[in-house]
Amino acid sequence: MRYWLMKSEPADVSIDDLAAKPNQTVDWYGVRNYQARNFMRDQMQIGDGVLFYHSNCETPGIAGIAEVSSLAYPDRLQFIKGHKYFDEKATQETPRWFNVDVKLVRKTRLLSLKELRETPKLADMRILQRGNRLSITPVDPRDWLFILDLLKD
Repeated sequence: MRYWLMKSEPADVSIDDLAAKPNQTVDWYGVRNYQARNFMRDQMQIGDGVLFYHSNCETPGIAGIAEVSSLAYPDRLQFIKGHKYFDEKATQETPRWFNVDVKLVRKTRLLSLKELRETPKLADMRILQRGNRLSITPVDPRDWLFILDLLKD
């Protein structure tokens, strides 16, 4: 089992939006970074843990716990002409972009980016490294357990 931090802009899909979706599941669409795509396509497995992270908002941070609920499959949006995620080089036979489904486990209190930065035990998390802009990053199992403990309150 692996663990991931997956960023979503709450204006697009928030933790509350996820909770309101059928089966509390969303396809993690729109990833257009090769490294993040490769994490989904090559490494994610059903049952992997996900820290659902709100980004590009007033108070960024971890807003809930989810899990990967499907293996990777082609992102349908790459094929829709005129869509912001359209990719003219992608074909049905050779898709370029993939997504997985993510299912809500539970909404948590917001564990803000500020609080993450102020927690010395989490100093090595990839999201806290200078220059890290990836929307999906692996999470060390020790960090996962520590964060779950922080979210018990």
